[in-house]
Amino acid sequence: MKHLDLTLTLSPSIPNFPGSPSPQFIKWSTIKGDQYNLELLFLSSHTGTHIDAPYHFVENGEKIHQIPLTRLIGNALLVKIKKEKNQEITKKDLLDFEKKHGKIKNFSSVIFFTGWQKNLEKKYYFLNNPGLSKSAANYLATKKINLIGIDSPSIDLGTDKKFTVHKILAKHNILIVENLSNLDKIPTLNFDFIILPLKLKNATGSPVRVVANY
Repeated sequence: MKHLDLTLTLSPSIPNFPGSPSPQFIKWSTIKGDQYNLELLFLSSHTGTHIDAPYHFVENGEKIHQIPLTRLIGNALLVKIKKEKNQEITKKDLLDFEKKHGKIKNFSSVIFFTGWQKNLEKKYYFLNNPGLSKSAANYLATKKINLIGIDSPSIDLGTDKKFTVHKILAKHNILIVENLSNLDKIPTLNFDFIILPLKLKNATGSPVRVVANY
């Protein structure tokens, strides 16, 4: 079995969502002065590779500390559909994928590779990213999907300022993982995953370490 890290490295220089604070790693203690090194972290809970709890967009939705491990460890279906600036993953894309590979199963976890991650350092990375269409989100919601991941900064198109898809998925208690990396290195259609957020009480999201096993 091979293990692959699907996580962006968090650092003060990692690009972040417009309007969010830039991450800061603040030196607090040093070996010379305190006998040990220690830093303080200041960052949004949606920095880098991260998970959105339903509570992010639903007032009474599940919060990060309430997500059971059974939803964070499992098997995922990798859907490779390359997209460019402002291009949607449509319901037709999903139906075409199903014709070729078989039906997306109810209660499954679906990870989308669009190829957008290559633009991480570009100014338009957060502004023109691909995402799911409303019809695709509703289609997946009918299948009671557990989790949806993507290699772009948002499951919504960068041009969608109303977070349409976020709201659809949150309403149906579907977890969202964004800013995944290295999906192009997974050679199989299905793979096992481990997604571990910090157990933050009442939080809307958390940076995660995501590992693929195949």
